[in-house]
Amino acid sequence: MSLSIHPFRLHHAFLFALLFATPLLLADDTQANALLQQGRVDEAASILQDLLASQPNNAHAHQLLCRVYYAQDKSDPAIHECELAVANAPDSSEDHMWLARAYGFKASHASPFSALSLAIKVHNEFERAVQLDPENFQAMSDLGEYYVAAPSLIGGGLDKAQALAARMQPNFPAQAHRLLALVAEKKKDIPAAEAEFQAAVAAGKTTEAYINLGDFYKRQNQPDKMLQAIQSALAADHRKGPPLVDAASTLSEAHSSPQLAISLLRTYLASSGKTDGAPAFKVHVQLGGLLAQGGDVAGAHNEYLAALSLASNYVPARKALQGS
Repeated sequence: MSLSIHPFRLHHAFLFALLFATPLLLADDTQANALLQQGRVDEAASILQDLLASQPNNAHAHQLLCRVYYAQDKSDPAIHECELAVANAPDSSEDHMWLARAYGFKASHASPFSALSLAIKVHNEFERAVQLDPENFQAMSDLGEYYVAAPSLIGGGLDKAQALAARMQPNFPAQAHRLLALVAEKKKDIPAAEAEFQAAVAAGKTTEAYINLGDFYKRQNQPDKMLQAIQSALAADHRKGPPLVDAASTLSEAHSSPQLAISLLRTYLASSGKTDGAPAFKVHVQLGGLLAQGGDVAGAHNEYLAALSLASNYVPARKALQGS
């Protein structure tokens, strides 16, 4: 069945267009976000670029495009898009958080002088994100990590991290204990750090808390406890989401249980729990690396091809394919 506008007066047709234009744009926005979560960043970028051509002030579209670039480790275009998102929605906590993350990625790969000025921007954006939404626990956790890692000259400080943990404790106890664990580890108080990581587990018995505990044991060279924590994480996991990738990464970094790590990555890629917290194309590359280490060259090759089918310009996938 087709619709014809000629029975309507011109202003009726115009009103019809106005009524239906916004839902269509929202559908594009939603579709792009769904593609981003699946790791299909080429398709997501195409939709968002088309959307922004007609809606240049669409802050959420700019944020999503920022995340498309961020997922591919492209710091400059990610920063550009997140700056546009913040310019168009200055009161969005989430937009400030993503801008801080984009600055942070660039800082981690910059010269010392450039990294210093970028770190100040990271600090300011995370602070603003938390100020705008005190319930944004992701921004609070990121800000806490910044406090622990950065010197006081650029806004860091363990005292600030401890104060932030106290603010988080009532509503986000697991994240508060994790932050206190990082503070204790920074102070080289290993027993206190272990106790705080365990308290984070006790606060909710979440997959993430168990994996954080396992990662701590990896850093302390306690492989048996690491494996026990990861097994507990898997038992607590129901979403088959990014924590599976974190667990596989912990195992790989510890040179432990490669077959389990491979199984976890395959489970994640086959699940409906994928997000841009662990982009699927990066997971394909990670899986390909593990398969190559085990001698499965053909399997590794296929994983690199799968990564490029989702993100055709992802440099690590291209390099891995050339070397396979």
